[in-house]
Amino acid sequence: MMLLKEIKIVFHTELDRHYGAQEVASFFYLLIDYFLGLEKFVLALQPELVIGKESEALLFNAITQLKQDIPIQYIIGETGFMDLIFKVSPSVLIPRPETEDLVRWIVADNQGKPSQYLSILDIGTGSGCISISLAKGLEGCKMKAMDISSDALELAKANAVSNGVKIDFLQHDILKGEPELEASVSFDIIVSNPPYVRELEKKEMQANVLNHEPKIALFIPDEDPLLFYKAIASFAAQHLVKNGSLYLEINQYLGAETVALLQSYPFKAVELRKDIFGNDRMIKAVRSI
Repeated sequence: MMLLKEIKIVFHTELDRHYGAQEVASFFYLLIDYFLGLEKFVLALQPELVIGKESEALLFNAITQLKQDIPIQYIIGETGFMDLIFKVSPSVLIPRPETEDLVRWIVADNQGKPSQYLSILDIGTGSGCISISLAKGLEGCKMKAMDISSDALELAKANAVSNGVKIDFLQHDILKGEPELEASVSFDIIVSNPPYVRELEKKEMQANVLNHEPKIALFIPDEDPLLFYKAIASFAAQHLVKNGSLYLEINQYLGAETVALLQSYPFKAVELRKDIFGNDRMIKAVRSI
């Protein structure tokens, strides 16, 4: 058995060169909280705290995984988003803070409206972070969410249950035409965070993303970078109510091109917004007819 402070030293010895001391410290405290139920200040109160063999093994296994660039969120199996907790696995993207901006935009636009009359569709739901957060923020709305991956949908369903919301989940590939919906179905809001990273941008990506997050949810071909946006815009043009809104997370390098694409469909008031990092990241478009 080892002292907890000794294990902390091992974390820094093994990982500082790769991640930096500050991030390694954050990993350590997150892991002892998750695995051991210990708060950050425990070493100040109990500097000679001894950790049992089972707990020690969990922490050393985490060091091994971190050395392999496995994201900390996958190691503990969950992450925070919009003040909610979401289970995550390698079958879904890890929710990003910039996506919270997209959710807040939608909630702000619809605050004060009777939510029970809002019908919303989330295309490519992944962990369900967008659809579930909207269902919490716009309580009573009718929410549908679709994804190509059965594994992602199972995880999203579990997240919906754990966060206490009701969502109608559907498995479908938006690139393969219309999903099985009633002919007359329409939505007040359609939202999507589809794959938008071009192959040429891989060199900019960190190893923990490139090697461990699902490629099907990340990458699109260089020769057709707006592939998903064309399919979503075409679907939204048919299934949004008049003056209904389409919200999209986009590739920061393709803002102007994505705006131009949407303007070629029956949308008006196409608005491009920056994320918390100052990058072109979100678009809203209103169906005009």
